[in-house]
Amino acid sequence: MAAGPAAGSRGRPQRHTLRTPDPHPAVTPAPPQQAEPEPEGDSDDSTALGTLEFTLLFDADNSALHCTAHRAKGLKPPASGSVDTYVKANLLPGASKASQLRTRTVRGTRGPVWEETLTYHGFTRQDAGRKTLRLCVCEDPRLRRRRAPPLGELRVPLRKLVPNRARSFDVCLEKRKPTKRPKSLDTARGMSLYEEEDTEAAGDERGRILLSLCYSSQRGGLLVGVLRCAHLAPMDANGYSDPFVRLFLHPNVGKRSKYKTSVRKKTLNPEFNEEFFYAGPREELAQKTLLVSVWDYDLGTADDFIGGVQLSSRAGGERQQHWCECLGRSDCRLELWHPLDGAPLQLRA
Repeated sequence: MAAGPAAGSRGRPQRHTLRTPDPHPAVTPAPPQQAEPEPEGDSDDSTALGTLEFTLLFDADNSALHCTAHRAKGLKPPASGSVDTYVKANLLPGASKASQLRTRTVRGTRGPVWEETLTYHGFTRQDAGRKTLRLCVCEDPRLRRRRAPPLGELRVPLRKLVPNRARSFDVCLEKRKPTKRPKSLDTARGMSLYEEEDTEAAGDERGRILLSLCYSSQRGGLLVGVLRCAHLAPMDANGYSDPFVRLFLHPNVGKRSKYKTSVRKKTLNPEFNEEFFYAGPREELAQKTLLVSVWDYDLGTADDFIGGVQLSSRAGGERQQHWCECLGRSDCRLELWHPLDGAPLQLRA
């Protein structure tokens, strides 16, 4: 009944997935698919700022969005001479730090070549239909205390993407659009800057969690894997959170019913890869409810609730499907991303 890392489970079952997310870090090699660049944007003002070549791939099977930054051409830094640049990506609407990824810095050129892929895990078809990707070419501040404004930016509505098909772009950079901070930050402390037009929609998002479930016939119980979270709501004044996950199986009288993961510091996209065990026959487990909640750790004060999800035979939708399909098989590990609810979890009758 003790908790332990996934790799240490004895009698490791055969692995299967409902959707198979890529468990690797956010920066990965460029996808092999090739596509012809599509020139976009013809404004004289935009062209003066340079162009950015990149490729997007919505990997629907693995719930991931890959953005490969290839190169920029004709950049126009404020000062004369060479420039040190990187590409910064954000998903809108959403808290800027929750979805912010960046490439390495290429130094000393106005035509930098990155050839680096940034990956958003837990990216769904629903996200593709309503989100926009913002890419900024930024100057590395080096020894300067304050960052300079981006050299240029662009936005791509992700509904344009066809699942599992790479699409390449060669787009003119534009001037940065104005942003403002929301008038009220009472709902969550330290919420980061939002795009003006996206503020209201972004405030409702709490993030998502990747869980694996497996009924082990050898051990006679349920293995619950907490793999990772994505795009969590920031709860601290620095715009981040110190997240950990709590598990509660109800009812589980006379047995170990509660577990929690370790804390991941200052991140909105934590990776846990921890596995926990609940003993019992599948018929008995089928009548129980698993409550999974994500919290922000606070030293000396009460922890902040970020969001949660409830799995049971009465949950409905993909939460019910994940639970029932796991208990309907033996030794099959099923992984699925679940969006987090912002309201505190309550047991359903």
